[in-house]
Amino acid sequence: MTSDAVSVEPAPGPPPAEGVEQLTTVFSTELIRWDRRVLEPRPWTVAQSVWVAQLAATAPPGPILELCCGAGHMGIVAAKTAGRPLVQMDLDPVACDYARLNAAAAGVDSEVVQGDFRAVEPLEPTYPLVLADPPWVPREEVGQFPEDPLLAIDGGPDGTDLAVACVSHAARVLLPGGHLVLQVGPVDQLAALEGHPDVASGALRVAEVRQFDRGMLVHFAAAE
Repeated sequence: MTSDAVSVEPAPGPPPAEGVEQLTTVFSTELIRWDRRVLEPRPWTVAQSVWVAQLAATAPPGPILELCCGAGHMGIVAAKTAGRPLVQMDLDPVACDYARLNAAAAGVDSEVVQGDFRAVEPLEPTYPLVLADPPWVPREEVGQFPEDPLLAIDGGPDGTDLAVACVSHAARVLLPGGHLVLQVGPVDQLAALEGHPDVASGALRVAEVRQFDRGMLVHFAAAE
């Protein structure tokens, strides 16, 4: 998950923790704060934000849910562009702190929840749109990316553990006619998603796949 060239500079104000340098990155139109304890924002992933915002134009009303939000940049840009509220989740408390900080700075109405979405049992479909950027590097390859936090990139043996979990969760929280836009890595990971039980059952269908130099975006549409 080597990053593209990105403009990085020290952020004004005190660092978030002793010995930790806070950095800023311009992501779309937003100044995003982060540090090396979380995954560096990748410029190409603005395509995911834009896609979600486009789908929002015809999606049912309601907030956007972002899973594995990191510093929050993708969900923030999608929600601000679409004019919708946002709910963000991440296992990492540091990432959640940045997501809250960045949403507030962008003027986005966001509820940030720290925890494992896999432990949440949805009571009923709630969201018209789900955005997810789970870790997708195969475990044996994570050593190739020493600057990236392990929690943010380790996708299990074949890199699809969290991606598959995101599809399962989305199938339960999406409203009829809703959408999931999921980021994964190489194209060989697509088979695990196309063979997912919720795709086989018709609860979700793979509507479109878009490939980029640094990853792949998969659009799932929920049954009407």
